[in-house]
Amino acid sequence: MGKCIIFSAPSGAGKTTIVHHLLKQNLGLEFSISACTRKKRGQEEHGKDYYFLSIEEFQNKVKQDAFIEWEEVYTDHCYGTLKDEIKRIWDDGKHVIFDVDVVGGINLKKYFGKDALSIFVMPPSMTELEKRLRGRGTDSEDRILKRLQKAKQELITADKFDKVILNNDLETAKSEAVNLIRNFIKK
Repeated sequence: MGKCIIFSAPSGAGKTTIVHHLLKQNLGLEFSISACTRKKRGQEEHGKDYYFLSIEEFQNKVKQDAFIEWEEVYTDHCYGTLKDEIKRIWDDGKHVIFDVDVVGGINLKKYFGKDALSIFVMPPSMTELEKRLRGRGTDSEDRILKRLQKAKQELITADKFDKVILNNDLETAKSEAVNLIRNFIKK
């Protein structure tokens, strides 16, 4: 069995950018592709960024106990970690890296225990987080406001994670993440 690296953060904090950087670092990591019921954004691809499922398909997988964890993050926007996905990565001799929301991160840490390193990516401020969300150009005003409201709740959960990385400077945050993971994998 391999190890698990869990990255969580409020939307827009930079966790996905850091995870993509880590995957290029020859650390023996493979991305755990989550299942979700939301629509694709931008250039996202099924089976690469997410497994895009209909609500009915997702609910069927819940009934089949196919998920390690899952939740309805926003109305009709469900996300989950498939058991088969983790098995596929470990069978390949790699460590799993997750890019999940805060509740998913906490649940995964509970599930995997000492075999997982959970990392919370902290934005420098709510003002900067809002700037980043607006800069994406992918969400409606209503969606941005929902994300900001949710972020306020998520920030208070940072102490439930093994480590917190402040993403004030992206290069520094990337470097810190690489060092944390190298040390964890050596154990």
